[in-house]
Amino acid sequence: VQLQASGGGLVQSGGSLRPSCAASGFNLDEYPVGWFRQAPGKEREGVSCISKDGNITYYADSVKGRFAISRNNAKNAFYLQMDGLKPEDTAIYYCATDKWGMAVPLALCKYFRESAGSWGQGTQVTVSS
Repeated sequence: VQLQASGGGLVQSGGSLRPSCAASGFNLDEYPVGWFRQAPGKEREGVSCISKDGNITYYADSVKGRFAISRNNAKNAFYLQMDGLKPEDTAIYYCATDKWGMAVPLALCKYFRESAGSWGQGTQVTVSS
């Protein structure tokens, strides 16, 4: 069971990135999934989460209108389109699944310490001003 995050990078303020998270060893469509981030000196936070079928999404207030989460269950992968990036978006971005395959996206994003199961290794996103 493994998640592999990629697609981070260094961009200027206002730029875009689209990290990906690829799953191997299990069927991703059995789990709600999400993106989380941790900035230096700050606690990890839920950024965006999505239901198993992709019909329900949750976004943290700080990214609403700028980020879009999506998934492609046929490819066993999910994504985070990040537009209008700001320096305060600088962080390591982690992908994760729900532990039991039952959480609604809001719950996964807000209570990930209890509900997240598998984690990816993280991908660095740096936004310069």
